Order: sequence, then structure tokens, then C-alpha cells
Amino acid sequence: MSTARPFASAALAFALVAGLAACGDDDAGKAEAAAPAGTVSIGAQAKGIGKPTELKVDKQQSIADEVPAAIKADGKLSIGLGALPTGFPPLAFVGDDDKTVTGAEPDLGRLVAAVLGLKPEFNNDTWDNLFVGIDSGKNEVGFSNITDTEQRKEKYDFASYRQDNLGFAVKAGNSWNFDKNYQNLAGLKVAVGAGTNQEKILVAWQDKLKAEGKALDIKYFADTPSTFKALVSGQIDAYFGPNPGIAFQISQTQGTADAVRNAGVYSGAGESLQGLIAATTKKDNGLVKALADAINYLIQNGQYKQWLAAYNLDTEALSTSQVNPPGLPKSNL
Repeated sequence: MSTARPFASAALAFALVAGLAACGDDDAGKAEAAAPAGTVSIGAQAKGIGKPTELKVDKQQSIADEVPAAIKADGKLSIGLGALPTGFPPLAFVGDDDKTVTGAEPDLGRLVAAVLGLKPEFNNDTWDNLFVGIDSGKNEVGFSNITDTEQRKEKYDFASYRQDNLGFAVKAGNSWNFDKNYQNLAGLKVAVGAGTNQEKILVAWQDKLKAEGKALDIKYFADTPSTFKALVSGQIDAYFGPNPGIAFQISQTQGTADAVRNAGVYSGAGESLQGLIAATTKKDNGLVKALADAINYLIQNGQYKQWLAAYNLDTEALSTSQVNPPGLPKSNL
């Protein structure tokens, strides 16, 4: 995935859902009303993109004690999102009620806040202003599909929570799988977005196959809806794009004649490094260890798995959250 902004190369893909305008100033920055004691609602108001699920999550005092006093003094966890102006489902968007910020990213924020015994407060802004908010302290943490990079580590701390993956979408019923082997692309017609990280990777595979005397036909379309139309009509064999976008398409087409499935994932950081998405804090603000411990609590106790499943993101699961793990090298940016 792009490290510049969420789904930078495919933002228009998510216009498939009408009315996903992100929340405005009237709703941003408000602490949420408490759910029933010991529960967190995920997938709420999610327009069918996420599966509504009630998860039991109690405050873990030992982890809550790790939160710096200055951050927990008001009883809230201020969470930055960079989802203006249109949102980017299934990760962050405005729900059925036109005010609830929902999606996988804010829902993980809700779960983490519950472990810490804090009320989540969302500040939804543009991608650039998300980081301005982190820098200023307005946002104590960002949950917004932020890739862990070595360049960003100069200013921020990270607690990883998802793999940063690209994926291959194929028509449901197509038995082809990528199996993390570029040679399996030989003889296929594969669509990709122009000017994207995934195009760079796909072109490199095309060159390798050509050197082996094999062909890979790369196709381009005006937008992602046109790409999926070509996929289900048989004009192309596969689409190589951001994995969460494919998860979104799966959720919108399952059970229909246009149904697609995920035929394999590949790290957005390339073959040598698994790219990671991470909760992001201002460097040395003291919160990152509590965030990683909260995520690991959710992993160990099953809520994490249920959260991923609610948004068809099972293919991006981590076995553990790490503080400042190796990030995308500066040479890859």
C-alpha cells in the first residue's frame, strides 16, 4: 500500500457505497456514550460492510496503569482518523446514521480504549491533518491505516496491529491462487492501478516472466468499479490491489452474480519485509507500550480475531503487536 495516505492509489474505489461522506465538525471530537459495561460494539451502523458484533472487553488494570497520567487524566483516549472527505471502507467511514464513525480502524480504537479503561474520542480529519493532530497532542493516537516506516519513526512511535498487504481478487468460483509465487501469474490478464506501489511490483514480475519466456498481460481501467466489472465479466483474470479494498468488495458482492474472492496476499513492503499497519503516537509520549499490550491482550483473548473477521480482514492478522518493529526502509519510499 501507499505510505503517503490510506489507499492513495485507489481512493475512488470506495465510492461504490453511496453516502460515505466522513463526519464533519459537529460530530468529530465527541466522546462516545458508554456501551453496556464490559462490552464493545463493533460493526455498528456499518452499512453491511462490517458484521455487527458485541464483544466482551473489560478494563485491564495492569495495562491501564501503563498509560501516562497526563493522557488518562480526562478519562478519554483521543483517536485521530484521516478519513475526510470521503472515508475509506472497510477501514473508516460514516455509518447508517450519518454520524457514527465506523469501520475496522475506529472499532479497534474502541476495543483498545476499553482495555485501557478510557472512553474513545474520535477526531476525524484529512490525512495530513491527522498527523498535525498527533504532533500537537490533539490526537493521542492515530488508528488510520498508517504504515510503519523508518522515516516516520523519526517523529512517531508504533504499535503494530495488522499486516500491510496487497491482494489478488478473482471471480468467485475461479480456482486460481497466487500462493506467493509470481510464476503463477504466467499467461494471465491482471489489472492494476496506474502509478501505484502494486503496479511497480507487478511490472517487476512481468519483467521476470518475460526473461523466462512467459507472458503477463497487465491491464488498466479508469477506476476500480470498472476494474471489478471487467473481472466478473471475464475480461481479466485477476485484480491486484489494496487488500482491505478487496475485503470491501467481497462484503458487497457475496451471494450475488458479481461475487469475488481473495486469491492471495503479498506484503505491501515487498518480498523481503512484511509491511505493518500500526497505532501511531507522538514519539516518546509514553503511550505506545500500553497500546501494544492492549492489542496483545485482544489477540490472546480472541476479540482481535473476531474484529478482523467482522471486516473480512482475516488475511492481515498478526500473532503479536510489537513496539516499533522494522518498518518500510527509506530506500523504498
